[in-house]
Amino acid sequence: MPLVHIDLIEGRSEEQLKGLVKDVTAAISKNANVPAERVHIVLNEMKKDRYSVGGKMVSDN
Repeated sequence: MPLVHIDLIEGRSEEQLKGLVKDVTAAISKNANVPAERVHIVLNEMKKDRYSVGGKMVSDN
């Protein structure tokens, strides 16, 4: 059972998240040779003020 964790900054639509899950499931299923029904995906959405890059908060950009 592949278990995939994806961390994202919040702001994507439900449609975008569904597309992401569909595409990632297909890629894992194909390349790991497992049925799509066995692929588990956890989406973690972070607030912009809880993430930084290069010492700067993403919310400051």
